[in-house]
Amino acid sequence: MKPVSLTRFLIEEQRDKGQIPPDLRLLIEVVARACKAISLAVGKGALGGVLGNAGSTNVQGEAQKKLDVLSNEILLDANEWGGHLAALASEEMDDPHLIPHRYPKGNYLLVFDPLDGSSNIDVNISVGTIFSVLRCPDGVTEPNAGHFLQPGTEQVAAGYTVYGPSTLLVLTLGDGVHQFTLDRELGSFVLTQRDLRIPEDTSEFAINMSNQRHWETPVQRYVQEMVAGREGPRGRDFNMRWVASMVADVHRIMTRGGIFMYPLDAKTVEQGGKLRLMYEANPMSLLVEQAGGAASTGRQRILEVTPNALHQRVPVIMGSRHEVELVASYHAEAAR
Repeated sequence: MKPVSLTRFLIEEQRDKGQIPPDLRLLIEVVARACKAISLAVGKGALGGVLGNAGSTNVQGEAQKKLDVLSNEILLDANEWGGHLAALASEEMDDPHLIPHRYPKGNYLLVFDPLDGSSNIDVNISVGTIFSVLRCPDGVTEPNAGHFLQPGTEQVAAGYTVYGPSTLLVLTLGDGVHQFTLDRELGSFVLTQRDLRIPEDTSEFAINMSNQRHWETPVQRYVQEMVAGREGPRGRDFNMRWVASMVADVHRIMTRGGIFMYPLDAKTVEQGGKLRLMYEANPMSLLVEQAGGAASTGRQRILEVTPNALHQRVPVIMGSRHEVELVASYHAEAAR
């Protein structure tokens, strides 16, 4: 059977289901092309002179890596001129980036984390790109930050790439989750798995245990029960995995199940959580839910959170549905 390229997949989905307008198909293809360029830069590493800090900070006050800045520029340059976007917003920029007046404007908004997990890049651990597509409100020709503040349920599409031993693109258009692998000889993403499904039950969890002393009681309870293993109330052993790169940790869960947690704790309570709602939590939650999993702040479904700021942070608990529901029930019990 001949390999199915990303372009062919999108065209056939458009033809068979009528759910993908031509400008959305173009948008996905342009983002994928930009991710190929980022993959090339990541793959060169020290040979490309892209390792180390850029000497600047982003809007969150975090030190930027050279690859953070380069990846952001690649995505901006690729998406400015195609006529499919009204504006873009990036984790690395204070404000939205409007499409220059010399180019036509489209009906979509693109939100992205250009290089998730970039703190790992200098030690050659998998990193990735996360993106989300929203509709620009009707009649809006000069979008501002407020027009991006849509709940995750309004996302038209979402995806991520993993730059690892192979470069993967995992994509949802609201009708299942599909995986594509970059064929470096062909220069294109090729469909390698349709309809990814996350097992409802799991024996793996991913969390930063160094923050344990700061966690709230429901998360303390849940993790202690897993650590207790077969001698504890769960009656079976669990394994912990933690890459500290969200795309890598979530992709493992997409592949074989598990639960990923960056919960609210004493260190992050004032800012509302650790991970960004628009750039990380919403797109990943849509993907996880489309694959049969669940995603919660502990207190509510992530996709139903109404954003109040472009760089808003939230707690994140996502993965195998039964485990996420259990953690949420512990939060509800503690609240009562």
